[in-house]
Amino acid sequence: MFLGIDDTDSRTGMCTTYVGLRAILKLIDMGYDIIGYPNLVRLNPNVPWKTRGNGSVVIRFGVGKGSKLKIGEYEGESIFAYSHGSDDVKVKIESIAKHIERFFVLSDENTNPGMVLTSKKLPEWLYWKGVREILDLTMVEETLKKYNAKYIKYKLGRGIIGASCGIAWGKKRKTYELLTYTSSNYRFVDSDSVKEMDKAIKSTFDNYDYLNNYVAIMPNSATPVLYGIRGTIVEELVKAMSMIKSSEYNAYLIYETNQGTDDHLVRKKISEVKNYESVIVRGTVFSNPRRIVGGHVIFKIRDDTGVIECAAYEPTKQFRNVIEKLRIGDEVEVYGGIRGDRVTINIEKIKIMKVPEMREKLSNPVCPKCGRKMESVGRGKGYRCRKCGTRAGEDAAIYRIVPREIKTGFYEVPVIARRHLAEPLKLIKENIF
Repeated sequence: MFLGIDDTDSRTGMCTTYVGLRAILKLIDMGYDIIGYPNLVRLNPNVPWKTRGNGSVVIRFGVGKGSKLKIGEYEGESIFAYSHGSDDVKVKIESIAKHIERFFVLSDENTNPGMVLTSKKLPEWLYWKGVREILDLTMVEETLKKYNAKYIKYKLGRGIIGASCGIAWGKKRKTYELLTYTSSNYRFVDSDSVKEMDKAIKSTFDNYDYLNNYVAIMPNSATPVLYGIRGTIVEELVKAMSMIKSSEYNAYLIYETNQGTDDHLVRKKISEVKNYESVIVRGTVFSNPRRIVGGHVIFKIRDDTGVIECAAYEPTKQFRNVIEKLRIGDEVEVYGGIRGDRVTINIEKIKIMKVPEMREKLSNPVCPKCGRKMESVGRGKGYRCRKCGTRAGEDAAIYRIVPREIKTGFYEVPVIARRHLAEPLKLIKENIF
């Protein structure tokens, strides 16, 4: 069976991954085996009503077979899963719901939980729509009924969308995250230990922002999570955790995730870009970058289908300095999302494909016949000698090459501004996917 849960985050201190932990503990208590790692599936980061990271949790359970995997601990007791197993079990969604819905914060106006239970894997197209588009609740319900899936909606029940998409995830690309949990109000993570771990465990990523002295593994909002370590090799996460000095935690759980995969991005022409999408667009810089009120840096690019605005917003910090060095005529590939009604690409990273040579005019050309300085005939029309009438083109002027401060290659926003789904350059360079 697959159990999907979503939209249980709350500003008052709840998160969906903790609800997932409680669901796992209850399923084990009910006599079921957990099969494989639980899944943390991030969906479209541009959805206007999302809560924090827009992540759903999926747990597969049944009768375990194969080798045992330690996937976590709770109050000193190990939590195990089986590498594979049989899903030939019967359970009512209501019997699970009554034990975990008490962790839902229904008083939060932005929280609309949903729960899905199915014996069949849902179609993968549902995941791709959920990570790249805006899904209609009615369409999702129709799909669930077609697959004989059971579901429960709380309030508006939008959570069944994420829960369904999470179950449909095909895991073609995946990473892992080890999350620690605490019930204490006192939270502390030693930054030096995070830096030491980051340098020692090369398979981890997005642990610390060295440019902004920011501990990225520790959430900055109310949540049961103390810290979370992301990585590409699951066996190394527990070792990484052992290196972190922090306040006490009473549980940890390892999730299999789609974080850092760029699954949300679709390559498009400018004319094809729509609101609330995440895209890769290739084009030529059409207007020089300018910094506006609020510290955001704005410029435009164009291709053979149109022109679109791109932005490096203030939270991207030092990344804006890179963007400000672009000039009209540079060829770029922009990666980012459209997060509102205004069609502006919120840049996550940029690949600078070509940086044309820039020249600065020093003076008009000298007439090759009489040696006098020539005069401009008009913008773009070249030069003419007033004395003898000799003409010359624009390139006859005397120029100097202006050194460019930017080079071709990939540039990304700092860790402090990184989206969960965005593939860091570290993984791109290592060709993880």
